[in-house]
Formats: sequence, C-alpha cells, structure tokens
Amino acid sequence: MSLKRQSRHYLAIGIVQWLLDWGVMVGLSHLGLPVEAANVAGRISGALLGFWLNGRITFAGDDTQVGHRQFVRFVMMWLLTTLISTFAIGAIDDAVGLKWTWLAKPGVELILGGFGFLLSRHWVYRR
Repeated sequence: MSLKRQSRHYLAIGIVQWLLDWGVMVGLSHLGLPVEAANVAGRISGALLGFWLNGRITFAGDDTQVGHRQFVRFVMMWLLTTLISTFAIGAIDDAVGLKWTWLAKPGVELILGGFGFLLSRHWVYRR
C-alpha cells in the first residue's frame, strides 16, 4: 500500500478524530472539568473512532488486521501519546491559561499524530 495513500487517509481520519477530541475537551473544560481530565476524555473519544477507521481503511492490507493484538498495541501507543499530550496541555494551561490551551491543543496533537502514523504503519496494525 502506498505511503501517499496511507498519509492522505490518516490525515483525513485524523482531522475527524481531532475535531471530536478537541470538541469534547473544550466542552468538558468549559463546563468546569479540569483540563487534564477533559483532555483524556477527548482523546478517548477520538481514539475509539480512529482505531477502527485507520485499521479498516488507512492501513488495511494483506499483512495487517484489526484484532486483539492490534488493539493492545494501539492502547499502548495511545497511553504514551495521551500522557505526553496531557502533560503538555496541563503545562500550557498553567503557563498561559485555558483559552490559550484550547488554541495550543491542535499543535500538540499534530506533532503526536506524526508519531502515531509511524507507529501505526509499522507496528500497531501489523499481524
């Protein structure tokens, strides 16, 4: 499967995931939930959608699958990126406030998305 095709699909699905993630994080933090907890809730909502879509569309092929092993790998990757994201979001909130945190989240997630693409392509969805 071509890198260009996978990149396009990963980006499109990532945008949908990110919109869901960001919307949940902003909505819950606006309602008073601490930004770190709101960030985790947003990332969970986006992750569940993304695992299935990327496994079935982006990385689908003869040497890949979406099963228990792939889900465990995905969860391990998700935990690492969520830890990094939540630390960064919390640090930004402490430094410059909630509204700047809302604006900074896309940049944090973009960087982590590149890391996630490489891990997904070469590890998560492999048989």
